[in-house]
Amino acid sequence: MIYTVTFNPSLDYIVSVEDFQLGMTNRTDSELLLPGGKGINVSTVLMNLGIENTALGFTAGFTGDEIRRKVEEIGVKADFIQIEKGVSRINLKLKSIDGTEINGQGPDIGEEKVEELLQRLDGLSEGDVLVFAGSIPASMPDDIYRDIMKRLTGRGIMIVVDATRDLLVNVLEYHPFLIKPNNHELGEIFGTEIKTREEVPPYARKLQEMGACNVLVSMAGQGAVLAAADGSCHMAPAPKGRLVNAVGAGDSMVAGFLAGWMEKKDYVHAFHMGIAAGSASAFSEYLAKREEIEAVYQTI
Repeated sequence: MIYTVTFNPSLDYIVSVEDFQLGMTNRTDSELLLPGGKGINVSTVLMNLGIENTALGFTAGFTGDEIRRKVEEIGVKADFIQIEKGVSRINLKLKSIDGTEINGQGPDIGEEKVEELLQRLDGLSEGDVLVFAGSIPASMPDDIYRDIMKRLTGRGIMIVVDATRDLLVNVLEYHPFLIKPNNHELGEIFGTEIKTREEVPPYARKLQEMGACNVLVSMAGQGAVLAAADGSCHMAPAPKGRLVNAVGAGDSMVAGFLAGWMEKKDYVHAFHMGIAAGSASAFSEYLAKREEIEAVYQTI
């Protein structure tokens, strides 16, 4: 079973407003409510590819109930821990103004709720896959990823981490199966700027020396690079297509890579599936469906 963890899931209110005016009453042209958060995005694309999985995390209030309902509507098993106080966050995303969004804060998560999550994770066994994606709420300890991996070490669980800087670097000693920084995040770790695919491998190898098994680096329009655990290195340009919505493309890449790896245990296939899923989502209004991913895969 694959498990994803989203510590601070959201209800994403996605709207378009023609000719948006500051200080005026604006009316939407379209609107949509979707469950959000990086782990939930991974779960959604995995489900679109026919892979059953369980979404873990924390929810609160009426928005939390709706997040749970919508996750289950997709077909993903929702195993969220309920927080008694507060409400899960609502993120407002303006489609008509590229990149403009207002993200909520979410509920405070107490120590007893963190312990409840840890106890659920103790039920994972050899061969299970655990995906950590996204940032940590301010109410939680910032070394929570590291603590969980330490707790699960030696159990044969494949762990994937898609997080930034310290959250990522701090887990490497516990040998995550896959990490997925983008080129900007990779550059931040080593205090440099990475613009081309050819610049990636030396730094990806350094992350492997620090403990990562596979390093998948997304580069938006520049494509992607995989430094694989077998010593091979793979590069590919971005597939051709029209960028529609970049939100969730990186999460889709993680889901595609996992789906490809579970299907054939082949790094090239997994890498191409990751690129196909990430690009298909970027070319789509929302997270990509199976047929969209397969169509892009054929072009790689």
